[in-house]
Amino acid sequence: MLVSVGLAWFLYKNVDLQAIRTSLRQDVSYGWFIPVIIVSVLSHVFRGLRWRMQLRAIGVNAPLLPIINSVFGTYFVNLLFPRLGEVWRAGYVARRQNAPFAAVLGSLVGDRLSDTVAVAALTLISFILSREAFVKFFDQNNSGSNLGGWMLAGLIAATVAGVALLMWLYRSKSQNRIIASLRNTGTNLWDGLASIARMKGKWTFLLYTALIWGCYYLQLYLAAKAFTFTENLDAIAILVLFVLSSIGMAVPSNGGLGPWQFAIIFGLAIYGVGTFPPSTPYHPQASAFAWLVWGVQQLLIIALGIWAFACITLEKRQTGNNNT
Repeated sequence: MLVSVGLAWFLYKNVDLQAIRTSLRQDVSYGWFIPVIIVSVLSHVFRGLRWRMQLRAIGVNAPLLPIINSVFGTYFVNLLFPRLGEVWRAGYVARRQNAPFAAVLGSLVGDRLSDTVAVAALTLISFILSREAFVKFFDQNNSGSNLGGWMLAGLIAATVAGVALLMWLYRSKSQNRIIASLRNTGTNLWDGLASIARMKGKWTFLLYTALIWGCYYLQLYLAAKAFTFTENLDAIAILVLFVLSSIGMAVPSNGGLGPWQFAIIFGLAIYGVGTFPPSTPYHPQASAFAWLVWGVQQLLIIALGIWAFACITLEKRQTGNNNT
């Protein structure tokens, strides 16, 4: 919550709210948000289909509708209590299927690790493809002509260092408690990821992963078409926005409030929409984009969450009536 409040204050302390309202009236074709919502729901469905494969791999055969409802509920819970949605999801499915909670929660490790790998790959690709845009942005902001190159080099170096650290932890024979704990954690995470390669239907799993992240990207691409000042951004520009916003969502906050807008406004500034950091006065369109796209997603999460918990409550009542 403190992260959200702090970033929101930083981004909007100099904002002309009337200018944002004017932009929302004049610069937006709201019909584009219909396909945005449809694609967003599809991304949740694909996530449910993918997780069901992992559950079946550990012997938990839950029907598809409760699985999808659990995904809806996860995002709703995370909106209220960041990072607790996955725990709730595992608990709900474990209780419903009379399965061990630890096993169900463990199945989410591969789920989240595959997402982490996807974000890392997309981040590297986007930095490579958009290097010139970053260099131009930093040049214009007097940040040095080589900063974009240094950022790319730093990203590659960090990736290599991370892999080297994991390999060292795996091979280390040290009995130090901290190192041993890190080694065990790394081994468990690796086992969770490697289990995907061993599971039946792994190519289907990879297809669902591609569909999930394809839907996420398509949501933002379609949302950009709704605004007069972003409708001409190309696929690479949208990829940069998408990657930055995905990284922003990794910061613990209520529904990404604060970090998501920070990432989007920064990304739009790279492509000439607004300024970063925000100054007085600055173009209100980036703020209008960030708030509207984020707001539509949160309203959808709330609606799907209400649907999910209504279905769960109805199911419990029907089960209770059948038992009496």
